[in-house]
Amino acid sequence: MQKAAELVFIPSPGVGHLGSTVEIAKLLVDRDQRLSITVFVINFPNYDNSKITPTYTRSLDRIKFINLPNQSSDPKAFHTSLIESQKPHVKDVVTQSMSLPDSPKLAGFVLDMFCTSMIDIANDFGVPSYIYFTSGASSLGLTFHSQFLNDELQKPISDLKDTDTELVVPSLAKPIHAKFLPSGVLNTEWAVYLHEHTRRYRTAKGILVNTFAELESYAVNASASSETEIPPLYPVGPILNLDGDNYDTRKKAEIMEWLDGQPRSSVVFLCFGSMGSFGEDQVKEIACGLEQSGHRFLWSLRQSLPKDKDKFVMPSDYDNLTDVLPEGFLDRTVGIGKVIGWAPQVAVLGHKAIGGFVSHCGWNSTLESLWFGVPIATWPMYAEQQFNAFQLVRELGLAVEIKMDYRKENSNENAAVIVTSEEIERGIRCLMEYDTDIRKRVKETSVMSRKTLMDGGSSFSSLGRFITDVMDNISETNP
Repeated sequence: MQKAAELVFIPSPGVGHLGSTVEIAKLLVDRDQRLSITVFVINFPNYDNSKITPTYTRSLDRIKFINLPNQSSDPKAFHTSLIESQKPHVKDVVTQSMSLPDSPKLAGFVLDMFCTSMIDIANDFGVPSYIYFTSGASSLGLTFHSQFLNDELQKPISDLKDTDTELVVPSLAKPIHAKFLPSGVLNTEWAVYLHEHTRRYRTAKGILVNTFAELESYAVNASASSETEIPPLYPVGPILNLDGDNYDTRKKAEIMEWLDGQPRSSVVFLCFGSMGSFGEDQVKEIACGLEQSGHRFLWSLRQSLPKDKDKFVMPSDYDNLTDVLPEGFLDRTVGIGKVIGWAPQVAVLGHKAIGGFVSHCGWNSTLESLWFGVPIATWPMYAEQQFNAFQLVRELGLAVEIKMDYRKENSNENAAVIVTSEEIERGIRCLMEYDTDIRKRVKETSVMSRKTLMDGGSSFSSLGRFITDVMDNISETNP
């Protein structure tokens, strides 16, 4: 029998990256009995991480979790300084593990898209590195193209900021207007950081991508004929945590009971991710738009907390919703709506009463919505979400628009414009009443997303090719 193999996974801190990493780890160990995995959990500095990592404190069958020590870090550059500070700890743990009798052979490191400096540790052990890209193949293609334009042609995409330029991106079938590009490539300082990671991507042995070929066929095919050499892509998605997170069971039961009382496909669900929050003026516009639309709604409403230069601050639930909502709103909408705090998103999207999703277009949320066949109204906020919104609306025809170029950066709470109640009402009506073609395409995509993970599906086969490559590493590095 072939030797057992150990993979080291290092995700970025945060529920989106960590949760997705855990799910792909589960897929791998379920698929091949020879594999075991160690996941290093990196915590946000100066933050109560029990709120976002409570389910990853105990090991699973052939998956071991190592919680790395809390490290102080510059909040503005924590990904760079924090990941770098954890390298000695990772090296020590892996060294100790390899020294144990009958330990499996180290076959490689699988690194989050923002943890590329850990490639140095993999090199020290003489094993290959793989990247786990938690966004889509089109977004990855843009990342490579941005770095190519910057390094080879001296034409940084950041020069396009605030212009009317349309950019041709190899991973997109249609040109994209500059206003829909991610802040990471439009902001000069961030682009330096992004390009540094991208150069390391090119040194990896392969890139696992949380997508499936049927969803992003143009981008996946374009990667094979890229303008520059890139590692092999393994589209292995959709990687989803369908069990949901560690949510307050009483509150979850209350939400699900309310949904049980609503007609099928009648409720629009509004949720903007773990970092999603708005100021009071925008909250009032959302409330007015919902009331004017007349549609049933479930609204996950969270507040921004004051910035702290020494701490990583995430949004929280309101203590009293009447402090922020228009006067009388809760009374007037009591028969059709429910306002909540943090939402059990997977459970909600999977409920028969949900007919549409007003979303920030984070990639995990996008894949979850498509999995359950729920069409999206796009309201991106940060990171690559504007790009995802463009892709969903213009490239794939799987969503409607509320405001695709909305942009709220964490560093400047007052930078975002106000989306009016009229725009919100129009988007909700389009989502829930008019666009039957989009609803049909989303249902077809839902079926494809499930088939691709089954035996013989494209993602099933892609994951198999990855496992074969990993096991070959054992023969090459441990003859």
